[in-house]
Amino acid sequence: MRDCSKQISKFHREEVALTGDERSGMRKRRDANRDRVKNGLAKAGKPKPIGMHSQGSYSMWTMIQDDYCDYDIDDGIYFDSHVLKGPQGGEMTPLQVRQMICDAVQDQRFNRAPETKTNCVRVFYNEGYHVDLPTYRRIAKHSIWSNKVEYTYELASSSWKASDPRAVTDWFKDTNEDVSPDYANTEGQFRRIVRLLKAFARSRASWKGKTATGFMITKLAADCFVASDGRDDIALRETMKAIEARLGYNQVVGHPKLPINITKEGDARPEHFRARLSENLPHLDCLDKSDCSHAEAMAAWDKLFARSWFCDQPEPKEGETTTAPSKAVEKAGGGRYASGQRYA
Repeated sequence: MRDCSKQISKFHREEVALTGDERSGMRKRRDANRDRVKNGLAKAGKPKPIGMHSQGSYSMWTMIQDDYCDYDIDDGIYFDSHVLKGPQGGEMTPLQVRQMICDAVQDQRFNRAPETKTNCVRVFYNEGYHVDLPTYRRIAKHSIWSNKVEYTYELASSSWKASDPRAVTDWFKDTNEDVSPDYANTEGQFRRIVRLLKAFARSRASWKGKTATGFMITKLAADCFVASDGRDDIALRETMKAIEARLGYNQVVGHPKLPINITKEGDARPEHFRARLSENLPHLDCLDKSDCSHAEAMAAWDKLFARSWFCDQPEPKEGETTTAPSKAVEKAGGGRYASGQRYA
């Protein structure tokens, strides 16, 4: 396969990964909302949270650039279950908890007032993005086996639903460390490939709302990841192939930490993602030709991502290596690498 790793790395750095300034701006808004929640709850005499924790793509560092600033920042609010009591001492409903948070975060400076959604309270910003504030209750249970207090967590949704997003963040970080061949020296190839897969999923405006979500893509990437040390171009292509094959026989995407599925019954989004992979992966077939030119290679990547970015990349200087063996490796048990293997 023609070596396009330098161009893919540059594309990821310049066009996909968030910049430091973007993350800094999001962090400031996140912290401002945390202050609003704490101050608003205290002013209204409501229970004090035991903690607030970022979750989702923001905490996993897999958020990507978006031309329309369509960013979804999740910041979870946690309470001990025993403090969530109503005026008569009864257990607060999930809706009452969400409304309590919505009331606490109101601010006259917002052009659009925060709203209560099914799974969170949403705070809107003029730039186009929003911050979601899901709320959780922590349930303590004494274990007779370990003689310790164990905790479970439930999300205030349409009902109280089992959920532990912090465990998902830990799962992602552990997976990235385990399967990335370059983790010791970089942020991890797996994390970069997840971002690039999400960039592909968002590459056409007509796909929005139809294709797999970022969480689905992240779990599919973990199930199907094919590493290639020093070659993000190979890792991306081979992981895309593996995901396409996997979705060809099983379109159910399981949750990484809970005995539930991310996908819903009859969910069409995984099939949409598979079909788009099937349509666009053939654009990269020319990379396997021994005489594939730089212009052909760049045109192929532009077609995959529906961009005109790659065609502006200069041809490698004379003598610079442009091809490399397509050796796909995967980090598995014991930290060893095995050529040509994939997660099933």
